[in-house]
Amino acid sequence: MKINDYQEWTIQTAIYPGAGTGNDLELTYLTLGLSSEAGEVAGKLKKYIRDGKLDIGGFMSELSDCLWYLARLADSCGMT
Repeated sequence: MKINDYQEWTIQTAIYPGAGTGNDLELTYLTLGLSSEAGEVAGKLKKYIRDGKLDIGGFMSELSDCLWYLARLADSCGMT
């Protein structure tokens, strides 16, 4: 799947206030979501540093969550 196709697909799973409107509530929600997911990526890396073992499945899952929020955020700003 190409990134623009993925971005278009994400609207189908966008269930939150203001989804697809580009309004302030949507922008705020998506920015907070992206920040939260980025923190979860950092948490996985922190545990890797501590334990010496990377939970690759969990790490990839959090990265994919970041990608979803980023795609939605770009779409809400009118960017592809």
